[in-house]
Amino acid sequence: MTIQPVTTTQNLTADRSWLDSLHGTDSVDTITLDMSTLVSGTHYKPSTDTSIPYSRVLSGIPVGKITASGLYGLYSTGAADGREKLAGFVFAEVLFAPGQAKVPAALLWHGSVRTAKLPVAVAPVAPSSTCQIRFV
Repeated sequence: MTIQPVTTTQNLTADRSWLDSLHGTDSVDTITLDMSTLVSGTHYKPSTDTSIPYSRVLSGIPVGKITASGLYGLYSTGAADGREKLAGFVFAEVLFAPGQAKVPAALLWHGSVRTAKLPVAVAPVAPSSTCQIRFV
């Protein structure tokens, strides 16, 4: 038996093929995600590694701002709580612990997006004063 500390390293490479250019990536906003609006296996990958139990929200998930809480949830045209207005896309993959209800993330609200490369289908929407995304 040894009492020496053991360090492991895990490298994750975010799939940002959905970005059409780097335009706007230098001015992302910090947001908090309401994880109850996201679905495991679709919007985030649950951890399968028992030594590193963190799940990860996928880069490119579309979000809208929930009016009542100020949190951000999955964009849905059928929602009636503020999420029916596209605020932008989760810019970088985010690690979070199991059961975590609120997760900080970076929001890409200005730039160009390749709709065919997004992790979930999103119909292009017209730019607004808070979301200036160009769909290609």
